[in-house]
Amino acid sequence: MKREIIFETDGQQIDLSKVTRLYPAVLIHAAGERASVSLEWAEQKADVITIEAYVLICDFDPIGEVPVNRIELRYSTKDELFQIMQDISHRLQNPIQ
Repeated sequence: MKREIIFETDGQQIDLSKVTRLYPAVLIHAAGERASVSLEWAEQKADVITIEAYVLICDFDPIGEVPVNRIELRYSTKDELFQIMQDISHRLQNPIQ
């Protein structure tokens, strides 16, 4: 049985031991559509898209299944996103606190 690794942010508690996929993305608006894309793609297309938010996506479904159980943490800047990623990394490296 895995020990819970609770991470608290923005009033939410996330059990990192249950996360199966954790990745950054950018929520964009382009040509009348909204989409979630990679950071790299958003940077390459910065002149033709509007960035709505930087997102850290936490999936809880088994690998290989369509992700349905998900938490999206939204941030207004890439620096905020990177800071939360660093905080999560620190929490995973030091699970007993």
